[in-house]
Amino acid sequence: MMTFRRLDLFCRVVDNYGDIGICWRLAKQLVREHGLAVTLYVDDLLSFQRICPEVDTEAELQQVQDVSVRHWRGQDGVYTPQDVADIVVEFFAVDIPPGYIDAMAQCTPRPVWFNLEGLTAEEWVEGCHRLPSPQRQALMKHFFFPGFTAQTGGLLREAELEQQRAQFDAAAFLRHLGLSEAEIASQKMSLFCYPHAPVSALLDVWRQGAEPITCLVPEGVAADAVRKFTGGATVATHGALTVRVLPFVPQPDYDKLLWACDLNFVRGEDSFVRAQWAGKPFIWHIYPQDENLHHKKLRAFLERYAGELPQLAAFSLRWNGAPAGGAADDWSGLWAGLESERERAAARALAWHQQMLSHGDLASNMLSFAATLR
Repeated sequence: MMTFRRLDLFCRVVDNYGDIGICWRLAKQLVREHGLAVTLYVDDLLSFQRICPEVDTEAELQQVQDVSVRHWRGQDGVYTPQDVADIVVEFFAVDIPPGYIDAMAQCTPRPVWFNLEGLTAEEWVEGCHRLPSPQRQALMKHFFFPGFTAQTGGLLREAELEQQRAQFDAAAFLRHLGLSEAEIASQKMSLFCYPHAPVSALLDVWRQGAEPITCLVPEGVAADAVRKFTGGATVATHGALTVRVLPFVPQPDYDKLLWACDLNFVRGEDSFVRAQWAGKPFIWHIYPQDENLHHKKLRAFLERYAGELPQLAAFSLRWNGAPAGGAADDWSGLWAGLESERERAAARALAWHQQMLSHGDLASNMLSFAATLR
């Protein structure tokens, strides 16, 4: 690994915060834990700024937390071999500028080139992980898949994350967010989902329930349903439910929000992974794909994670608009079923967390594999 000094990471933002969230975490970890000089090429600085407020959306090149951030405006550009890093990572099959690829072909030795793929629990991933893919000008690219087994690259996780979580004071953090003591004592949900989630129906169930619930929602998430409930206020209580709208928080505070809640609704890939490291039960809203391909990916994950939690699986499927048997829109029944598994779901979340730890972390696994290619 000592032969590698520089790494370039190319990111196009498709899923608002998920893509840049993953790439930003990876870039920081490669700098802090592995001593690499990292340049992050990203096309959407506005989305980046939402999760990292210090980003200057007007800058072509800037240093942010020791990462060089370059505004990636298109496929044009002139590059020389001196511009090329030792390791080149394209996230989720983005197209690296042709001029950059030409410069890669002029390097001696050739850079290690990875296509870092999206996360899926489907079985075929194990057969494709680390596969080579010949490219033009005799370059070689390798597929690298994050995943949930030892035959994949594992999940993105910083070395200090476990210690930070163990030392976390949930009550103090929630007070800092403005929660009252009654809200802190209630059952706490974080809600991060895509706009088409059936949020209004779920809020109605919680409002009519017997147990006090506090739902913490990042600003702009489920905007219509939240506005309907709160009347435009940042916090409102109706029946058993309090909904509190939070300012969009930087990544480290979002991790803490997941740690502080009893159940986390997450979406896409980045918050999905962070929910697993939180060791708390979660409901995943997967990024929608044409022809409902995302339902296949969701079922593949639920088969691994929720085999002994049928109510959690049913709730997750219906949350994503997938058939799950029973009354399709009976959210009262779906929530009651999920609640019946509360203790088992909490135990499963902790066991899964330990299982994922055993596979190592994505960044270290990727660099270990890169070392075998030199």
